[in-house]
Amino acid sequence: MTDLILANAEIVFEDTVMRGALTLREGQIESITPGRAVPPGALDCDGDLLIPGLIELHTDNLERHIEPRPSVDWPHAAAILAHDGELASVGITTVFDAMRVGSIPNSKGRYLKYARDLASELMGLRAAGALRINHYLHLRAEVCSETLEAELAEFTPEDRVGIVSLMDHTPGQRQFRDITQLRTYVQKKRQMNDAEFEDHVAHLKTLRAANGDRHEAAAVAEASRLGAVLASHDDTTAAHVQTSASYGISLAEFPTTVEAAEACQAQGIKVMMGAPNLIRGGSHSGNVAAHELADAGLLDILSSDYVPSSLMTAAFLLADLWDDLPRAIATVTASPARAAGLADRGRIGEGLHGDLVRIARIEGTPVIRGVWCHGRQVG
Repeated sequence: MTDLILANAEIVFEDTVMRGALTLREGQIESITPGRAVPPGALDCDGDLLIPGLIELHTDNLERHIEPRPSVDWPHAAAILAHDGELASVGITTVFDAMRVGSIPNSKGRYLKYARDLASELMGLRAAGALRINHYLHLRAEVCSETLEAELAEFTPEDRVGIVSLMDHTPGQRQFRDITQLRTYVQKKRQMNDAEFEDHVAHLKTLRAANGDRHEAAAVAEASRLGAVLASHDDTTAAHVQTSASYGISLAEFPTTVEAAEACQAQGIKVMMGAPNLIRGGSHSGNVAAHELADAGLLDILSSDYVPSSLMTAAFLLADLWDDLPRAIATVTASPARAAGLADRGRIGEGLHGDLVRIARIEGTPVIRGVWCHGRQVG
C-alpha cells in the first residue's frame, strides 16, 4: 500500500476534536500531528471532519439483497458484492452480517435454512479479495424454531462468528407483544389470510413450548464454543435482563422498554438501538423510541438495522441532541468496537486500523467525501 496523508482535517477523537493531519502506512495510522499544514503530496481535507470507520453490529441488509422480494432468491455472489459496496459507500468499514439460524420448514409461514451456505459464499469472496470492507458473522439464533441446534453445529471458530444473539419471536411477547403489529407484518410479507395467520401463531407458540428453553441453552453454549460475544434481543422486562445477565450477555439489541434499558445499564449491559428508530422518531413495532433512551442517557450504540445509510445520519442527530460530537460518533465507532471485542479499530490513534471517513456537513446533513478501509480508499 502507498502512504497517504490526510491533512487539514477536524479529527474526531473519543473525547475531543482537533485540527490536524494523520499519516496512513501499510493499512494503519502511523502518526497524527496537530495543525493546518498540508505537506506536499497530502490530501487537503479543507476542514472536513475525519472520523473512524463506522462499525455495524446488526444489519439485515444482506438478507434484503439476497431476497429483494418475497420468494425471490437473488444470485448470492452478486448480492453479497452489492451489499458490501453499499456499506462502503455510507462509511461502514466493519460489519457483522446478521444471518438467521433456526428454521421453520413445516408451516405456511416457513423460514428455510440458508445461513451456512451463505456464510461460506461470503467467506469465499473475502478470501478472494473481492470485498471492500471487513466482514464478520452475526448469527441470530431463533429459539422459536425447529432446527437451531443442528444449524449452529455447522459453524466453527474459523468462520469469523463475532456475535450470537438470542432471538425469540414468539407472538405475544418481546418485539411482538402487540399481535396486531405482528399480523400486519407477517400477513403482508407472507401473503397469509386471517385463518393462516392464526395457525402460524399457534404453531410458533407450540414450538416455543417444545424447544425454546433447550434452544436457548444451546445457543449460549455455542456462542462460547465459537468465541463469539453473546447478545440479547428485544428485552422487555427487568426479568428478561436478569436472565440475560445470568448468561453473561454484554450487549442488548433493541430493548423495547425504558424498564429494560434501565435494567441493562444497572447490569453493565450495553444498549443498542436502531438508527431508523431515532430518525423516524419511534419504533415501527410500537416499542420505546430511541430518542427517549438517548435523552435518559440509556443509549450506548446505534445500529443501521435495515437502512445502512441511517447509521451516519443518526450519529449526527445524536451529536445535535447531546451537543457532543465525539460522544455521538462513539456510538457508531468506539462503543460497538468494544462491545464486539475489537481493540484495533473504532478509534483514531497511532497503530490502529486505517479505517476512516471524511465528512462535510451541508445544511446539517453529513456528506461523505471519502472512505478508507485498512488505508485503501473504498468509497
